Amino acid sequence: MKDFKHIMIHRVGNPKVFVFLIIWLMILVFFGTLAQRDQGLYLVQLDYFSSWLKWFGPLPTPSAKLTMLVMFINLSGFFFRPNILKLQKIGITITHAGIMLMLIGSGLTSLFSIEGSMIIDEGKKSNFFDNYYVKEFVIINKTNTDFDDYIIFDEHLLHKNSFLESLDLPFKIEVLDYYVNCNPIRKPDNQMNNDFYKGMARNFYLQEIPSEKEYEKNRPGIIYEIIASGDIDIDGIYILFMGQPVPQVLNIENLQFEFKLRPYRTYLPFEIELIDFKKEMHPGTDVAKSYSSEINLIEDGVSRKSLIEMNAPLRHYDYTFYQASFIEENEIQTTVLATVKNYGRIFPYVSTIIMCIGILFHMLIMVSRRFKKS
Repeated sequence: MKDFKHIMIHRVGNPKVFVFLIIWLMILVFFGTLAQRDQGLYLVQLDYFSSWLKWFGPLPTPSAKLTMLVMFINLSGFFFRPNILKLQKIGITITHAGIMLMLIGSGLTSLFSIEGSMIIDEGKKSNFFDNYYVKEFVIINKTNTDFDDYIIFDEHLLHKNSFLESLDLPFKIEVLDYYVNCNPIRKPDNQMNNDFYKGMARNFYLQEIPSEKEYEKNRPGIIYEIIASGDIDIDGIYILFMGQPVPQVLNIENLQFEFKLRPYRTYLPFEIELIDFKKEMHPGTDVAKSYSSEINLIEDGVSRKSLIEMNAPLRHYDYTFYQASFIEENEIQTTVLATVKNYGRIFPYVSTIIMCIGILFHMLIMVSRRFKKS
């Protein structure tokens, strides 16, 4: 027990380690900021801050995620020191606890937070929001007239030569290729007579293009083959891309399936109904000065009215809804609510208060000791 305590205090909890970790975080932030010019914010965030290792060429180095985990372990060594609850050290102890609480909050945010947008037409309801960056491949069984069955494959499954199978599907799918960003290109006339290409793949092919810096502007696409359906008219190669104007629908054994590539959806335990959308324009311009959404939050059959404005978001459970934008088309007004699900939302506020109390307490003790000496 003494050996373990000695290791935690003098090795794991060495203050010099904390200094080196802070310096390394500053280096990562510096190079990550420079990399945003070429890669964009989202890819830099994944590479420098959300992964466990950051590769500088062939050299693996700790990413911000791993660095902050080591920092948390380093700070925990302080609590194995003797007399940390004495009056002279209580301020430092409180400050350490506040920093560790902030690191816990950042860990929860990194692991579980989701960002996206909820788009609602006036008079309509929604119980989900779309992820800005992550996509999903969806097969909808529309055979039943009363409801639809959804078979959903996450984006990490959509890699070359992978197979997508489900007991609810009378066929299996082989992913021939998946592009983060692509353009549909019309085939030359002499290449349109191949019967093995089905749907839009008969007339178009997907051309992979470099990823956009603003990752949410990418148009992903997938090339896939349906095999073992038992119907030679169905088996073949298909393409699908975000925003495809003609839906891909297949009829197999009296079953109807629709294929979609769409943003990853997060479903809510409640619904939001847009009652009225209002906007105020700058005088003499077409530029909106402010806009707001009057909504009904419907949960367990109970409706509650609320107003979401540009500087007044709606918070419910771990979800926060911000008034981000709007769409006007054919006299239909549509609100766009930026939506964040964050389990660690409260941690920064609480940890900052705790750290301020600890620093203030420590300063008061130091001042009182100086007065006593004088």
